[in-house]
Amino acid sequence: MTERKRTPWVVGVSGASGTPYAAAVLRGLLAAGESVDLVVSRASRLTLLDETGIAFRDAHWRADLGEWLERGADGKPGTFARPELADVRYWGAGDLAAGPSSGSYPVRGMLIVPASTACVAGVALGLSKDLLQRVASVTLKERRRLVVAVRETPLNGQTLKHLVTLDEAGAVVLPASPAFYAGATHIQDLVDFVAGRVLDAAGVPHRLYRRWEGELGGARPSEASGG
Repeated sequence: MTERKRTPWVVGVSGASGTPYAAAVLRGLLAAGESVDLVVSRASRLTLLDETGIAFRDAHWRADLGEWLERGADGKPGTFARPELADVRYWGAGDLAAGPSSGSYPVRGMLIVPASTACVAGVALGLSKDLLQRVASVTLKERRRLVVAVRETPLNGQTLKHLVTLDEAGAVVLPASPAFYAGATHIQDLVDFVAGRVLDAAGVPHRLYRRWEGELGGARPSEASGG
């Protein structure tokens, strides 16, 4: 029997605030049985430390990733069960010889969650200053799916131009903008909505949020339920 060829999604985590978005996307991919190649930028390590207290280390990335994915959006440890990480590969941000840096390395596409304005600019301009930007450039040139979950507000004119450039190049520009029609009652619900939209753009099935079904007020608890 021929072994199934591994074709992962590359998840790039930049230095923007919003590491819970990345964690929710990673959990969603793994729950769907997808393979993942992970790139964590140097700047994002500082954000991750600030938002979760986790120091992400190259030499201990599997343990640190597992701890990260167990935490909820409020930073509480043990909110989620630790997922199986056997089919996750980690590539250092400075490793420009990594597998995903080449178009001949098979991947399904790339999800940048969250994407900082500096990351957006680097990808739009084709700078490839680190592995994250390099993989994004390769994804575009190979005409693979690239989802850019930009997390910044307000946006200046230069960033808007860069986002238009990415859109014209074929990327999906997906602002980390949660909606409220799904009946959010907790910060995790808002995070999961954005993560779910990222997975929607990638075509990955999930059950992270309640979808709109054309019924006004459908997400509100009924009086009979005591909500």
